[in-house]
Amino acid sequence: MSTKPTAATAAHWTVAIPNRDLLSALGPLPAGIRAVTWDFDGEPDGARLDEIDAVVLPYPDVAGMLPSLAKLKNLKLVQTQTTGVDGIAAAVGPDVAIASAAGVHAASTAELAVGLMLASLRGIDVAARDQLEGRWRHERRLSLADRKVLLVGVGGIGREIARRLEPFEVQLTRVGTHARDDSEGHVHGTEELQELAASHEVVVVITPLTEATRGLIDAAVLAALPDGALVVNVARGPVVDTDALTAEVVSGRLSCALDVTDPEPLLPDHPLWRAANALITPHLGGDSTAFEPRIVQLLKEQLAAVAVGKAPRNLVQPGRFGIGPT
Repeated sequence: MSTKPTAATAAHWTVAIPNRDLLSALGPLPAGIRAVTWDFDGEPDGARLDEIDAVVLPYPDVAGMLPSLAKLKNLKLVQTQTTGVDGIAAAVGPDVAIASAAGVHAASTAELAVGLMLASLRGIDVAARDQLEGRWRHERRLSLADRKVLLVGVGGIGREIARRLEPFEVQLTRVGTHARDDSEGHVHGTEELQELAASHEVVVVITPLTEATRGLIDAAVLAALPDGALVVNVARGPVVDTDALTAEVVSGRLSCALDVTDPEPLLPDHPLWRAANALITPHLGGDSTAFEPRIVQLLKEQLAAVAVGKAPRNLVQPGRFGIGPT
């Protein structure tokens, strides 16, 4: 965290919090911080719109509320409760700082990713459906052990997924934006995805959604996967080409386990809902009992920082702070 005071961090900040429960959990507030509640409709409770310096976005759905940020003429900082910051920069412009909740969701999302792999490979989803019909069907299924796993995304959540996979005895290959070596070994670049796909049986997607990653797992990458391979997406739906994935899954050649989709949710008549080899969860990744205490702790640290003229953590757009990510 930067310790350099900046012109953007005034002695007094008025911060809009999305609900009273969260506001209560954040108390007592540091000196120099005034917090009010705002539901993104009408005036904040206890302040005028032009008095708001910072806003904490609600969780998890924010897309419909982003246009309301244009009403905040003196906005300096947007703090998300999500790891992703999709659409926020376009809504507020380059002069407003944007901080994510990176790290808060890492444990929950990583454990769901492993859970989806296990459930799909071992047929737990099939057994759950069979149970409703009183059907006993013994089959030999794939183990997670000995699978060749391609992990696309090596950020905070990617690191936690990799760490949780260690005791499962997988053969792990990591892919990042560009090829490099780090303390854990080699990271391949995204330009190698199609070649790597041909030799891997599980693909786990946990890369942020950007213009560079939209459609990253495309028809060519999916076609390169071997028959019977599993695609797990715990990132954002548009990182995977939905039409191409649907064609592969409905044909029976590939399986998928998705916590995110494009569109989200899928329309009721979408063929993936009825595909026997598709497992879909309703964007549960970061939303577990681990979320609330971790987001409260992060927000307390962010408020304490700006109250004394420091830059908050997890800046993905520095805005008027004039510094790089921290």
